[in-house]
Amino acid sequence: MERELARERERRRARRRLGQEGERPPGPFAGLPVSELAILAGLVAAVVGYLDAATVTLIAGLAICALGVLEITAREHFSGYRSHTALLAAIPAIALEAALALTVAPAQRLLLLIAVVPVFGALFWVLRRRFRAARQARIARPRPPA
Repeated sequence: MERELARERERRRARRRLGQEGERPPGPFAGLPVSELAILAGLVAAVVGYLDAATVTLIAGLAICALGVLEITAREHFSGYRSHTALLAAIPAIALEAALALTVAPAQRLLLLIAVVPVFGALFWVLRRRFRAARQARIARPRPPA
């Protein structure tokens, strides 16, 4: 019976490509949903900033929301629970693009891709390898007795 369950589990695992593996990693704030509350507060601030045409409030809300999302995705990615490779690689690439657009401000915005695409590609490759290693460690970890 136990062998059949193990075989069935292995068959299901072999069919699954990415998805989630095991239990969601615990948050660093002792069970308090700080990241989720930051996402909610940032979203509320962004909506208020948009409706009131308050640029500072809008940008602050978006930044707070992005920090909450970044914490959750990084925790899940680096623990091998769920892959967020593209999102985690895009955040620094977008920050670089914004910094270049504000400082250099080239006439051809397409030239920004010369700097941004290699950064995204390199980060994607590194983050994908890191996720695979974490996923293998998560799968190989013995399950606690039920």
